[in-house]
Amino acid sequence: MSETIVLYTSPDCTYSDALKEELIDLALDFEEINLALNPELWEKVEELTGGERITPVMVTGDNVEVGFHGVG
Repeated sequence: MSETIVLYTSPDCTYSDALKEELIDLALDFEEINLALNPELWEKVEELTGGERITPVMVTGDNVEVGFHGVG
């Protein structure tokens, strides 16, 4: 079983949209956390990014990818 992908997104971020579309196209399951609806989680994102307020942030197990670079 593969690890759960957690995707932190922001609704005004076109890179968040692009990454979501790519995950859907690849039929990969992911849990989306919309930071507009969960602003208290910006603190968690800042921990993951080394202090930056940036989206998207994709977390798979211990792997953290900041920004959109394409999947795979």
